[in-house]
Amino acid sequence: MRAVVHTAYGELPTVGEVPEPTCARDGAVIAVRATGVCRSDWHAWKGHDPVDLPHVPGHELAGTVAEVGADVTRWRVGDRVTVPFVCGCGVCEWCLAGEAQVCPDQTQPGFTGPGSFAERVAISAADVNLVALPDSVDFVTAASLGCRFATAFRAITAHGRLEAGQVLAVHGCGGVGLSAVMIGAALGATVVAVDVSEAALARARELGAAHVVDASKDPDPAATIRELTGGGAHVSVDALGAPATAVASVACLRRRGRHVQVGLLLGSSSTPPLPMDRVVAHELELYGSHGMAAHEYPAMLALVEDGTLRPDLLVGDVIPLDGAGAALAAMDRPATSAGMTVISLPG
Repeated sequence: MRAVVHTAYGELPTVGEVPEPTCARDGAVIAVRATGVCRSDWHAWKGHDPVDLPHVPGHELAGTVAEVGADVTRWRVGDRVTVPFVCGCGVCEWCLAGEAQVCPDQTQPGFTGPGSFAERVAISAADVNLVALPDSVDFVTAASLGCRFATAFRAITAHGRLEAGQVLAVHGCGGVGLSAVMIGAALGATVVAVDVSEAALARARELGAAHVVDASKDPDPAATIRELTGGGAHVSVDALGAPATAVASVACLRRRGRHVQVGLLLGSSSTPPLPMDRVVAHELELYGSHGMAAHEYPAMLALVEDGTLRPDLLVGDVIPLDGAGAALAAMDRPATSAGMTVISLPG
């Protein structure tokens, strides 16, 4: 089958022929119809998040079931599905408790094994990890859900416990951040968006942000947020993953506020100087958020189906498989447009 492959970190990926994936007894093979190009893929390609080489990237996918293993009971060939970017083993205490996103034996297509920048991809523990895709949600839109949108949804609703009338601050307006802006506004919150890109901030306004803060010009975004909101955010999300945005996210909170770390902090950036004196004095809550388990998708998909959430509006460029390498490489530079890039494959 055709797939995007890179054999060295930072080397431009190319499309080539690779062996077909093998279907495990408890797994499924998905015929990929669309797959997102995410900054997490870029981290793996650059070697920040090491993977075995040669490697096929891709972890945000939607498509149809092409093959099921002998032990799979819930799925049939032809079913329309999407997949969380974290797949649980299905049998450990965490998976049995419904917390597959922190499974110690998790698999992640595009990281622990070959990913979805390919015509087909294998998914383990299919009965636990596949999500039924409503007919009203097209494959390109569904591919935008698996990492960025679903992660933002759970970060805000499960960890942030955001309520209508509260203030949500979003630091970084890439795919996760713009998803968070849309979700927060749809839930009735006052959203403050922070970024260094005028285009990203303009898009955040279009998606419902009440205020925007240009961190390239503002020396203290956290103080600005506290001033704009009369005391600070109830919930703040670092959607970028940098020491400066993590610190600002904590510092912009009002008393008893909740910080959610979604953006990856890797290598030397993994231990940012968080203001723990403020955390203690203001009784702040700090959370990490690592995706969303398959069984939690229906609540989000219901809001997509009824039009409350419009993830389709977050999709920017739709490209063929041959364009994946260039799309990854483009992430070396500041974004020139706001929107998720999605690879579309013929069915």
